Amino acid sequence: MKSRLKAFGYHFCGSIAALLLVLGTLYLGWYRWPGWYLTGLLHVLPVMVGVDVALGPLMTLIIADPRKPRRVLARDIGVIVVVQLAALVYGSIALWQGRPLYYAFSENQLEVVQASDLDATEVELGRQHNPDFAPHWYSLPRWIWAPLPPDPKTRDSIVTAAVTGGNDVTNMPRYFKPWSQGLPDLRKQLKKVDELRFFSGQQKKALERRMTQMGLSVEESSTIPMTGRGVPLLAVFDLRTLQMKALLRP
Repeated sequence: MKSRLKAFGYHFCGSIAALLLVLGTLYLGWYRWPGWYLTGLLHVLPVMVGVDVALGPLMTLIIADPRKPRRVLARDIGVIVVVQLAALVYGSIALWQGRPLYYAFSENQLEVVQASDLDATEVELGRQHNPDFAPHWYSLPRWIWAPLPPDPKTRDSIVTAAVTGGNDVTNMPRYFKPWSQGLPDLRKQLKKVDELRFFSGQQKKALERRMTQMGLSVEESSTIPMTGRGVPLLAVFDLRTLQMKALLRP
């Protein structure tokens, strides 16, 4: 039993180290708050942890019989490690493809734009026409303004495409502009919590309680929803400076 526990311990520590290396890199680069929440990271994470930290070492504990020939034991553990690595690579690729690249203000909301939201054609158009805001493999998340273009025909085309499941302007880096340039339009879209349509009545009450506890006024039109995968966040702004003061979960 001692040899089994020893093998389990080595395998567990190695699995933890590999997983922490991958997740730590992705977290520090792309998934810091609010990235992990808005992209639904918590739906992928339990699977990765279950396979790489729980299932793998547990299988080693079961098969690490000291009576087995060393060669057979090495083969069995090798198979387990290969399966673990395959799961780790698969999960890492999923997280890489879903990494947040932009936090965009567009029209009447804030939203996260993930790498998987941008198709190759739009990325290339962005690099040709708006290189300062086009994404690259090394791009880190940044806050941008994604206004609809001024040309009415182009605007209508984008709105129609978005409604029918095509690309929205937030998926078109060629139209992205600096966050600061969008602040006047952002100010016009700020509302009181009870005026927002993105939250249920119960969620609005919970958000108002949290704002009150934090010393934020619920009587000011200072909030806007921030959407992603799942329940939106509530962004609260300082009306003087238009600096974001809080991002609240309902």
